[in-house]
Amino acid sequence: MKTMTCRELGGACDEAFSANTFDELGELSKQHAKEMFDKRDLPHLEALKQMGELMKDNNSLIQWMQSKKEYFDNLPHNN
Repeated sequence: MKTMTCRELGGACDEAFSANTFDELGELSKQHAKEMFDKRDLPHLEALKQMGELMKDNNSLIQWMQSKKEYFDNLPHNN
């Protein structure tokens, strides 16, 4: 397993997510984002707004996703 934080994934806090694959980690991050959205957490709402801007340009989004996946791939496995 590998671990990344909400902040490392473009979010607003240091909650850690651990998963075996980047796709699994993405699902955990999405679930967290939904929870924070439902709570109307302002820092997370701002991060979601920024992500929405990124999604407007498909090439930028692809580059961002590739950079986060590469970061994940280079992380050490948890003990």
